[in-house]
Amino acid sequence: MGLLAATAFISPAMAATGDQNIRVPGINTNSSKAGVSKRDIHTNKKNKKDVLARSEEINVSARQALAGGGLMAVQTASKTRSEVTQEYIAKQSPITAPETLIASLPGVQTSNEGPISTTSQTMHIRGLDQTQIGFLFEGIPVSDPFTYAPTLSGQLDNENIGAISVTQGSSDVNAPLYNADGAQVSMTMRRPSDKFQVFGDTTGGTHATEKQFLRVDTGEIGRSGFRAYWSGSYSSGNLWRGPGSAYRWHSDVNIDKTWGRGNDVDLIFNYNHSNQTEWLYPTLAQFKEYGTGYNTNSRYYAGDTSYYKLNTKAVNDLSGILHSHFELGEGFSLDASAYSFHNAGPNNYGVTIPLQNGYVGTQEYTHLDGRAASGGTLTAISIHPFVQTNSGMTLDGKWRRGHNTVQLSYYYSYTVHTEYQHHYAIDGAGGYTENDGPITVLGGTPITQYNVNGFQQVNSLALDDKLSLFGDRLTIDAGIKATMISRSFSEDLPGTGSAKSVENMFDPTPQILLSYQFSRANQIFVNGTTGFRAPSSFQAQVPTYSFTSSKPSSEPLSVFRPEYMIGEEIGFRHNGGFMFTLSAFNYNLTHHQISSQSYLPNSTILISQPIDAGGETARGLQAEVGTKPWHHISAYGSGQYMHTSIDNNIAYGGDYLPTKGKQAVASPKFVAALGLTYDDGTNFGNFNFRYQDSQYSTLMNDESMPAYFTADASLGHRFPTLMHHVKPKIALELLNLGDVHYLSTVNGFSVAAKSTRGVYGNTIAGSNPTYGVGTGFTALVTLSAEFE
Repeated sequence: MGLLAATAFISPAMAATGDQNIRVPGINTNSSKAGVSKRDIHTNKKNKKDVLARSEEINVSARQALAGGGLMAVQTASKTRSEVTQEYIAKQSPITAPETLIASLPGVQTSNEGPISTTSQTMHIRGLDQTQIGFLFEGIPVSDPFTYAPTLSGQLDNENIGAISVTQGSSDVNAPLYNADGAQVSMTMRRPSDKFQVFGDTTGGTHATEKQFLRVDTGEIGRSGFRAYWSGSYSSGNLWRGPGSAYRWHSDVNIDKTWGRGNDVDLIFNYNHSNQTEWLYPTLAQFKEYGTGYNTNSRYYAGDTSYYKLNTKAVNDLSGILHSHFELGEGFSLDASAYSFHNAGPNNYGVTIPLQNGYVGTQEYTHLDGRAASGGTLTAISIHPFVQTNSGMTLDGKWRRGHNTVQLSYYYSYTVHTEYQHHYAIDGAGGYTENDGPITVLGGTPITQYNVNGFQQVNSLALDDKLSLFGDRLTIDAGIKATMISRSFSEDLPGTGSAKSVENMFDPTPQILLSYQFSRANQIFVNGTTGFRAPSSFQAQVPTYSFTSSKPSSEPLSVFRPEYMIGEEIGFRHNGGFMFTLSAFNYNLTHHQISSQSYLPNSTILISQPIDAGGETARGLQAEVGTKPWHHISAYGSGQYMHTSIDNNIAYGGDYLPTKGKQAVASPKFVAALGLTYDDGTNFGNFNFRYQDSQYSTLMNDESMPAYFTADASLGHRFPTLMHHVKPKIALELLNLGDVHYLSTVNGFSVAAKSTRGVYGNTIAGSNPTYGVGTGFTALVTLSAEFE
């Protein structure tokens, strides 16, 4: 069967399933590992008899659609889009973070700080960081609603991931996002199996790394159309650099009900509890001096804020998602989703507090309550018990009439956030007790550097019209989204007068997409897109303070404007004996917002100073190629060249930095990846090589992060089926084969590393950027078995 017929019958998400079967409403096939979102298969309007006749055709087509060992699947969108499938994910360690799974895709940069990490990772795509990237899980936004930090690793166990796709350069017009001017990352969940099934695995390796996972599928319960599974896992390990550890408890539940011709309801629950010793981020000089040994301290000494037991990050997440799809007849369909996420801390850090003549907010205190006025400082643990609740809904209505499809989408969300600090004195051994309550000043006020309360409402309406002509060869897709955001934050510290900031934003984001399928295997596409990102973090609206000054440690944006992007792409795809995509892109940013991060004085607490960096232009080429299996061997390669420039001098410190014409931060000119996969059905292996060019970490381009390369490999063996029901497997994964010591990402940018003379002659002080350290060599062995 030809490739055109395959792609006409299965969606790109179906193609992601590899050798696994695909469950289409109305038939029973084994979909136990299929990485297909229900939204991707509801468009099938064939009757049951027709579907049954073509079920075998679907499976064959899915196998043909994969290349590069599962790193490349058929794409038909009029945008640059890449995808890792279940075929590739299943060959990686169950501990690998979802962000790391997509690290070989074109233009993607990830931090990969350790073999096990429960904190959100830094990511860049086409030079834009994770705050400019929209992260979706089953079509629902999963980034923090204010900081935009991704939480993919806490949302789902790897064993339950169906596929992860990356849309470089823009987001979908109907996506429920308000920060994704740079790219969109979408993760789908594995669907429940049609048959009863039990799957488990256990992983162990260096740095005391371990994971245990168990999943039970009910299969279809009678002929009710109900299918479900539950899974639970525990993982832990030592930090590979410095003292401390990380652990994580996690559970996923998926309950699915199908009926009629394409109707479906899907209920998803996720629970995640994790705790990790916090990383410390070195400057370039500190990394050159201490290497990978720079981190928290294993022993406490007087005044030590970097003692590892003072620096931990706890996360407690509970989420629920309800999806519904209804085929209404006459070409009408409706998708409705509702969700609620609850996140809570605390995060803990070390800090020193002046015993006298310090500050809480702008108000000076003479001494700490219950302590005599004396010089010096008191070492304390700073506990941040934040609480955040985020709920929302999406509605997508479609009408298909002949060659035209019209889609109307609505998105609403409501978020509340509370965050403050409590401090407790540290004893001589580095311990503390909460029995006496937190440290207070001014006759009972808990001492804190910020006390923030905020809420946000988002309303978004999108209209999209897609027209297919000339036998579906030419596709014209035009849409527009209008997003309205109301955001309020207050800083409730003494002397600040309960500083409150209320901001309202309205941004329209149109886009037009064109594609032409000029032969069975070849497609050309061109698009013009827009996007925006609302300013991130509460520091963009209200100030933060330290204990040593009445002046703010960070100031809010002087002019509160969303970042706005206009982008263009032209690309070519080939889907034949091998798969190939080449695209050229250009984008322009206005009010580009960069967070210059630094530690609060005398503490390990990172805060951000938002900067409106004005305009930025980027142009580049991006390529991706994958081969179908030949003698069981598949190859993959990706690369990107990009040139960036800052379009103006940037206002800072009462002057202007001479930044016009400088290169943008975190925007390497070259990134590349190579992959090689072998799989004969019994033995398998895979090798990945990645390279990232040097990249600037300051707006003045006076410091850069060095270029680096890494290589990973995995080997595995599938044992013969035991007792006709048990399918065991063993796999070995080796990370950072050469044990390369490298900086993997810029964690905290600065305007300049050295003192700089401004345009008007003023001296602007420099500050040192901080960096994330890439993981060292790690070996992991995984034993797994499936029982049917």
